Amino acid sequence: MGKRVRRETYRTSEAHHESYDEAPPISMDLPQTLAPKMKLWIVLADRVQLGHGRAQLLRAIDELGSIRKAAAQFGMSYRRAWGYLRELEAAAGFPFLERRVGGWGHGGATLTTEGRIFLTQYETFWTQVEAAMHQAFAVCFPQSD
Repeated sequence: MGKRVRRETYRTSEAHHESYDEAPPISMDLPQTLAPKMKLWIVLADRVQLGHGRAQLLRAIDELGSIRKAAAQFGMSYRRAWGYLRELEAAAGFPFLERRVGGWGHGGATLTTEGRIFLTQYETFWTQVEAAMHQAFAVCFPQSD
């Protein structure tokens, strides 16, 4: 089993970014294909990360009613999905999933009330950050039509 690598989180001061807010955008010929992209996650218990992909996995589990089906949809093994979910629940301190034991074809899983609220809050957060990113990108990299 491979060694886990801990990702460090970095915090930047607001004062560092104030100078960028005041600088006018530089006009230059940029390719029309220039677009912003972001990776955004929140960190629980200083180690477990919930990002867009894992949030989609949780949403798929809730919609499909099955960890196995949701994992397969994302090309992920059941074991990997199960391990992540156990790690997430331990870090969060509450269960994300309500599991129904029943064997092949009879078991299932859905989000708990707490899990659904947390996932909805994350999705709202992600949507707001994505909108702010696109707005800031349009100001910093204006594209001529």
